[in-house]
Amino acid sequence: MSDANEILAKSEDYGRLSLLEHSRYVAEMIEVISEGFSFPFDKHLAVKGAILHDLGKAHPHFQKRIKGYRPLSLIEKRRFDKFKHRHEISSLAFLPAFPKEEWNVLIEMVVAHHKSIENDKNKKGIIDFDDWSENNQWINDHLSDWASWLPIGLKILKDFNFVCENIMWEEAEEALTYSLQYCQNLGSGWSEWRGVLKAADHYASAFNGKYVDRLEPLFKIPDLSFYQDSSRRSELYSLSLVDTQDTRKHTIVVAPTGAGKTDFLLKRTKGRVFYTLPFQASINAMYDRFKDTIEPKEGIRLQHGTSKIKVGDNFDEQLEQSLVGASVKVLTPHQLAGIIFGVKNFESIILDIQGCDVILDEIHTYNDLSQSMVLEIVKALIHFDCRIHIGTATMPSPLYKAVLEILGGKKSVYEVSLPKNELQQFNRHRIFKHNSDFASEEIQDILHKGVFDDEKVLIVFNTVKAAQSAFQKITEDERYYNVDQMLIHSRFMRKDRVALEQKLKHQFNESSKGCIVISTQVVEVSLDISFDRMITEAAPLDSLVQRFGRVNRKRTKETIGCLKPIHVLSPKTNTLPYNRETVCKSYDLLPENGVAFQEKKLQDLMDKIYVDIELKSIDVHLRFQNNEFRMKKLTDNPKSVLIEALEVDGATCILESDRDTYIKTDWKERIGLEIPISFKTLKYYSKHYEQLDGIGSNPFVVPQDLEEYNLYGLKLVEPDNFL
Repeated sequence: MSDANEILAKSEDYGRLSLLEHSRYVAEMIEVISEGFSFPFDKHLAVKGAILHDLGKAHPHFQKRIKGYRPLSLIEKRRFDKFKHRHEISSLAFLPAFPKEEWNVLIEMVVAHHKSIENDKNKKGIIDFDDWSENNQWINDHLSDWASWLPIGLKILKDFNFVCENIMWEEAEEALTYSLQYCQNLGSGWSEWRGVLKAADHYASAFNGKYVDRLEPLFKIPDLSFYQDSSRRSELYSLSLVDTQDTRKHTIVVAPTGAGKTDFLLKRTKGRVFYTLPFQASINAMYDRFKDTIEPKEGIRLQHGTSKIKVGDNFDEQLEQSLVGASVKVLTPHQLAGIIFGVKNFESIILDIQGCDVILDEIHTYNDLSQSMVLEIVKALIHFDCRIHIGTATMPSPLYKAVLEILGGKKSVYEVSLPKNELQQFNRHRIFKHNSDFASEEIQDILHKGVFDDEKVLIVFNTVKAAQSAFQKITEDERYYNVDQMLIHSRFMRKDRVALEQKLKHQFNESSKGCIVISTQVVEVSLDISFDRMITEAAPLDSLVQRFGRVNRKRTKETIGCLKPIHVLSPKTNTLPYNRETVCKSYDLLPENGVAFQEKKLQDLMDKIYVDIELKSIDVHLRFQNNEFRMKKLTDNPKSVLIEALEVDGATCILESDRDTYIKTDWKERIGLEIPISFKTLKYYSKHYEQLDGIGSNPFVVPQDLEEYNLYGLKLVEPDNFL
């Protein structure tokens, strides 16, 4: 028998961790996690699953593969590559070490902690193996050389005080056959046991046992005393004076930017908090804010595609972002969409969020697809006993009624809005409409005068291409050579995007002299910046209101009643990505000639534009409907369905100059080099670009000059030649 310490669970690249050590770490973690979740787990049974889950890694084939085995001949290589093996299936051969009445739960924990039981894309689920394997060959493969690795499993079990003298081949074969039959007979639903094992396994794997100091705040309710302090009550922030102690479970707050929605929503919570916002920039800003104001600081987490960049050099935080637990987790609703689409790890997400407070802030900013998603998420969260708190600057009445109904109506929802006389105090903008484009002499004169009167001017376009074109015009205009100017949009490398956000907030926002910032919709939500003048393309009214909120944002006694100029350019023939009819209606209803934009009239304007809500159907992709899962238990939906359903950024690009670095470096640096982009946008160009298949995020390689990228961000170009 080999020394148990020589049997690896992790390869050299992942710390060369022994199977015994990894099993111990997962067992320790599952004790903590199973007690932290609201589901009433049998902790001792959960520990048994943790000990069992990876015993199949003692199989000789797995050990050869993880230790970098190199076949000596081509025939041997073909035989090795052809051998089909999943360690979690081999692990089930040790079921006879446990009472038969525990087998069903242990199977749920073990059999699918990496792969679906069927329809796995590589056909490696237990049912997939049985479908194509002849004469139960899959059982023979998963038990091959049984006598050589059985003692290792028994030794590890004994180390955990589970004594089993022997498991005959026939007993192991019976266990695998029973496991297959159990999986074949499963109906639809979800498995709490699979979720808790995966949560513990991921946490233990991330830290390789170095997690003791991170366990204490894992499920701790946040200390929100900063937000509850009486010193934060002020007439400047109307919501700070509104009582939050209503006993109804859910909340809807409608109030302008600057009224104190964040404080109010947080004060309505009772437990751990999931705080959702729609955009990367707003997520980063809120994370920074919470880190400064909420205890325990180590219990505040950021979770989205670039969180590993945002937390910088703190490697522990980088590892922890996608794991369960946290006092306050700041994320996008897309991170919760796995629940309704049934994508990988959705069971762990459910267990993590069950019974918690979920804040859906800026709900009005989502497009029709994302609104459909958010409403379906709300339905699921209610089923899992969450308290829902919704904040919005404005919401069409039909959508408001739909949300209210989903939450259980007035008997379940504390509804808060400001009276019209208070809304008048939030008038901050004078609106000018211009039947011209950005390049016109009229607009250029307005920009020139504003900058040289030391105004901070924010210019917002609806597309990246338009923003890049305008920025090029500004950089080539000799009148602005000595004026601070910057461009920010979504098509910068992730590491550069974070740096640009910081530059915008701290350099340009705090500047006392004239400057120019050209942007897209990325500035619309929760970026705490306050500019003096805006020039913007026409857009739907709800988007425009968000943009307006970046001008004259600072609220003091002196600024109340002070109005700053907003210049709205007339709609073009092409108003993508927005519906042209909605854009034109919004433009027509705006005041003009410097008349104040009246906050008290906003709801009436919204209801004239959005007479009905046309939510796009995502039913074909949903796996949670009518309070139940419509998918076979222990299976996952491919993550691609989420991308397809929501048309979110599903692809990444890198610059050709970073190609070799991307191939050779580790995952941390790769993330920083990636530029997220939607498949829809990339569809035409993808035919022309090399794709690094099987490396990192499988990025497309764009042959753009680095100097041009540094100025304008990613420009999709058709290359002259192809690799």
